[in-house]
Amino acid sequence: MSGRVIVGLSGGVDSAVAALLLKERGHEVHGLHMTNWQEDEAGYCTAAEDHQAALAVARELGIPLHRVSFAQEYRDRVFRHFLDEYAAGRTPNPDVLCNREVKFGACLAYAQRLGGSWFATGHYARIAHDAERPRLLRARDVAKDQTYFLQQVSAAALARTLFPLGDLEKPAVRAIARRAGLPVHDRPDSTGICFIGERPFREFLERYLPARPGDIETEDGTVVGRHDGLMYYTLGQRQGLGLGGRAGAPEQPWYVADKDVARNALVVVQGHDHPRLRTARFATDPATWIAPAPDGPFETLVQVRHRQAPVRCRVTPRAAGLEVELEAPLRAVAPGQYAAFYAGPECLGGAVITAVETRYNSKVLFSPAAEVS
Repeated sequence: MSGRVIVGLSGGVDSAVAALLLKERGHEVHGLHMTNWQEDEAGYCTAAEDHQAALAVARELGIPLHRVSFAQEYRDRVFRHFLDEYAAGRTPNPDVLCNREVKFGACLAYAQRLGGSWFATGHYARIAHDAERPRLLRARDVAKDQTYFLQQVSAAALARTLFPLGDLEKPAVRAIARRAGLPVHDRPDSTGICFIGERPFREFLERYLPARPGDIETEDGTVVGRHDGLMYYTLGQRQGLGLGGRAGAPEQPWYVADKDVARNALVVVQGHDHPRLRTARFATDPATWIAPAPDGPFETLVQVRHRQAPVRCRVTPRAAGLEVELEAPLRAVAPGQYAAFYAGPECLGGAVITAVETRYNSKVLFSPAAEVS
């Protein structure tokens, strides 16, 4: 692989080592630091110190560092969707969308304008650049694997991408950085989303979405408490409900089982493994396929959360999306989450979950009208 490589330098140890490894392999390496968020009056986002860390790495490696802001693209393509999903009672994952729209969308295009033949990042994943198409594969370090977050990236983008850390484990990455004298070798990993940072999630949402308190109900409609706003709760959640023991009810903790957006009601059940928390079938919107799109039903593996063990499933393509039947029920599957599909270590692609079915909920996943192509 020849040509200039543009490395997305975030200011963390992973991207720094990715740049180091590519330079040691003889590539012409340039760094590119992007910022996606501008509003931070409370000081939670670390964008300024991230840029300084990226500058320090670039100086140590002797490579040029470019800087670009994609704050408008992030707001239009990721953040607006994030707010809309929460307002609708769903559970979005902005990191997946950010990878598709910003990192491997706007940023990759900018890297090409800088003369880059390749774009590289510090993601823990592997790409097999086969003659016919790129294959996105899990990282060797299963605990750090990030293919779930890359499921929506197009095959065309992956064909121009390198993941130098795919065969390394995290301790080895830090050891390489330490031996090379990189100034970020012991910098803590970033957690969460930049625009939220370490601030309380509820405090952040309150700035953009009006809270609508309402009733907390059992599955038979009995009111047992009040919630602060459906957007603050996720399916399967136990903490923060403010529900204690109730006369005539078992002494088991309460969990969020459903959000009735139309009535602004939060439905709760008792018991970690209550049947209403178990999903055996769900529907998605049209999938983004990295591998060739299937033209009929097929069996594969599916994962609906990062670091969750994948389960076997049968997938049936529909005109409006996919119908997924699980071999073993999964707990607290929520509309808005992403489902990533795998064949062994290969990530085939993924889709947004639109509706779920449980033992207590036999809703029609696809209406007859949706089947008209």
